[in-house]
Amino acid sequence: MAPTSSILTDAITLKESQAEVFDVAFTATTQPCPWPKAYGGDMVAQAVVAAVRTVPSAGPDAKSLHSMHSYFMRPVDIGAEVRYEVELLRDGRGYSTRQVRAFQNGKVVYVCLASFAAGEPGGSFQASLPTGFPAPEDLPTSAAYLADRAGGTMTEASKAYWSGGRSFDMRHTPGPVYLTVDGERTPHQAVWVKPYDALRPVEGLTDEQRDLAALAYVCDYTILEPALRVLGLAWADEGLVTASLDHAMWFHRPVRMDGWLLYAQEAVSVENGRGSAIGRFFTPEGELVATVVQEGLIRAAGPVS
Repeated sequence: MAPTSSILTDAITLKESQAEVFDVAFTATTQPCPWPKAYGGDMVAQAVVAAVRTVPSAGPDAKSLHSMHSYFMRPVDIGAEVRYEVELLRDGRGYSTRQVRAFQNGKVVYVCLASFAAGEPGGSFQASLPTGFPAPEDLPTSAAYLADRAGGTMTEASKAYWSGGRSFDMRHTPGPVYLTVDGERTPHQAVWVKPYDALRPVEGLTDEQRDLAALAYVCDYTILEPALRVLGLAWADEGLVTASLDHAMWFHRPVRMDGWLLYAQEAVSVENGRGSAIGRFFTPEGELVATVVQEGLIRAAGPVS
């Protein structure tokens, strides 16, 4: 079966539910993955959808999401339902604020604050597109890179997932950190990302909202990799344990998820079993569309030099 982006659009399709704690509630199901816990980007993207569905996207009160700040509280079961409760904290003329809490098995598993802005005229500036990276067409797909490789904790299931199960084509420069650190042990890397095929419509969302949720979804897959790279660690290393702890994302400009985006990343600190990294999404034309900052748990089996 050809890789498809339908895994993403299934994950961000939320159903209205009865609120038990806050003002509005939705349910969603986490996507399959070959790990003991669900992918953190599921929660980020599903929380985005829950929040944006409570804020008008058209008319005199229309606003768009410009930032969100998240904490991952507990591991989430794979392929299981999560209930997202939204608290309508504030609706002003220029800004609206939402709190989202995700519940599973009677416990809070994820929490975030999301802010929406109406927008207003003003000056404009953005960071520059990094240069010197190969074009995505000149880099191997994950499937091509992994085709003849094996080792570590990589199973056939994890190989298939890395190769084509994440809804997005991801091409690394320097090379990936799936089995070994391919390339220099540098705190910098970039990943070209593009959906495998055209994103399907998602009930309750405009195309712009769907694409914004898609960006929030894909950002968590690789953001800790610069910290792994600088430590000389790979995903398939025996005994490696990683987990997203907290996450912040700013949406600077509208994004269309119908072509390549460059996700330029940098590790900024590794200490006390935690790694922090910053990432920026650029269009090929150089437009900065979003910035991500994340800290995550990095626990190696043995000493790291």
